[in-house]
Amino acid sequence: MRSVIHTATRFSAAFFSSQSSRKNTSLLTAASIHLRKMAHYLTELRGRPNSTDYRVYLKTSDGKYISPFHDIPLYVADEQECGVPPKKLKMNEILFNMVVEVPRWSNAKMEIATKEPLNPIKQDVKKGKLRYVANIFPHKGYIWNYGALPQTWEDPSHTDKETMCCGDNDPIDVCEIGSKVCVTGQVIQVKVLGILGLIDEGETDWKVIAINIEDPDASRLNSIEDVRKIKPGHLEATVDWFKKYKVPDGKPENQFAFNRQFKDKDFAIEVIKSTHSYWKALVMRKKRNGDEIVCQNTSLCESPFKCSDAEASTVVEAAPEYGEPLPVPSEGKIVFYVFQYFNKLHDFVNFISILQWTNGTSSQSKRSLTLCSVISEGGRKGQKMPYLGSVMSLVQRFLFYKCFIF
Repeated sequence: MRSVIHTATRFSAAFFSSQSSRKNTSLLTAASIHLRKMAHYLTELRGRPNSTDYRVYLKTSDGKYISPFHDIPLYVADEQECGVPPKKLKMNEILFNMVVEVPRWSNAKMEIATKEPLNPIKQDVKKGKLRYVANIFPHKGYIWNYGALPQTWEDPSHTDKETMCCGDNDPIDVCEIGSKVCVTGQVIQVKVLGILGLIDEGETDWKVIAINIEDPDASRLNSIEDVRKIKPGHLEATVDWFKKYKVPDGKPENQFAFNRQFKDKDFAIEVIKSTHSYWKALVMRKKRNGDEIVCQNTSLCESPFKCSDAEASTVVEAAPEYGEPLPVPSEGKIVFYVFQYFNKLHDFVNFISILQWTNGTSSQSKRSLTLCSVISEGGRKGQKMPYLGSVMSLVQRFLFYKCFIF
């Protein structure tokens, strides 16, 4: 049995290699266990990437398997643990651990499997198919490193007093806006800057905005207003992305609390604290009923769901061995164009047609792009006014972007 170990300095290379079918020979070894080294944690890859059996398990540096949901602390206890001198941080700065699920610019919808033993990271599946986020123009995949704060839980039985909606039954989500591209399963230390209240299909789905403390801009970013000044347009792009990312799946645009406004750092930390308290109640309850979240852990002494190291090892050993990645299906390469034109007499635009452009067949694959156009409602009810000039402009943008991408 051979293992392959990657240092933290090779995270980006490992990610980009994986996106090109992992042609790098070090990633295609016929290993039964595939490891990547991190500051405090290792990831063990099981199954074949781009398949439904692919899993990313986490383990400590001394080889003990853990749950990224329950065993990784929410708070960073020691600033020096991550190698960042205290002078770079404010004296009273609260730092959080973040588990990266989806690397920046990637499309596969990876997430912590809350209903599986040890909660590995897997690709979400819907109706038997792997889920991918479309490239909604002008964005490419996820526009940040996307992940979750461990030891948090948005309780579906609790109605949030601010949003008046229940939680989404998952750990709280994080958008890390730094310049580094992380990898799935990487655990990073982040500084919280603010929060966005997304209402996703009637559920509260908080999106924490944070920065990796190792990012060059970390010392300058201390609030949501700093993001507006130092990274202009980033917050607007975040709202735009969350608003439209489900449209390619035939769903309506998402809604937001607080009129799409970001709340500040103090508000965000209070939300995080509340989700941490809900998580505590979750892992300390006496029993689980039916199809609930799996709270198996290896470190919470008072939790009735604590298991032995041997039991945790049995879970991982039962998973399929790591194998060569499968090709990314066409669903993971689609580009959607969503433009809106408003009639002066109306403030609503009807999303009406989808035009498909096929790039033909090449030696590698047949690529498809999808172009979405809109027609605005006319001055009188039922009278439709096609904006031909806008459609032509849309086609020009499409051709430009087609050349840029391919």
